[in-house]
Amino acid sequence: MTLRVRRLEPGDDRSAFRCGNPDLDRFVAQYAGQNQFRHHLGTTYVAVEGYVIAGFATMTASEILPAAMPTKSKKRLPRHPLPVLRLARLAVDEQARGQGVGGALMLATFAVARQMADNLGCIGILVDAKPEAVAFYRRFGFEAVDIVAGLLGDRPQPLPMFIELAQF
Repeated sequence: MTLRVRRLEPGDDRSAFRCGNPDLDRFVAQYAGQNQFRHHLGTTYVAVEGYVIAGFATMTASEILPAAMPTKSKKRLPRHPLPVLRLARLAVDEQARGQGVGGALMLATFAVARQMADNLGCIGILVDAKPEAVAFYRRFGFEAVDIVAGLLGDRPQPLPMFIELAQF
């Protein structure tokens, strides 16, 4: 598989993307473009093979309180909210599973976090990991943090996880 990770473009066909999670499929098909191009809420990066979207990752700026961070990180930081890159969504198409798409998207996320650190300030990446994705993020060095999650109704709670910029 020859993958290229790049920013979502207005003409990208997202209608055929299927990761097995209807919420993520709907997000990329209906909302990723308007969130990026019209509302400027976040930026979606796509892993493409030719013109086919094999996966996507949506990122936005956010913050974390030092008290929520893993103990080894918070000792040397100021006590006010600190800038982070929030990995809001990451999904891989069912047809591309097991081909390194998720890893390629994580490497792109690390690169964006480094660029954010250089341009604006960023101490790491924060993600609300769905229960089935926790092991994936742990493989990259993410650790659970103590952020109070919002109410999600009857859906399983995501696990907030963080990795410090110095770790990647």
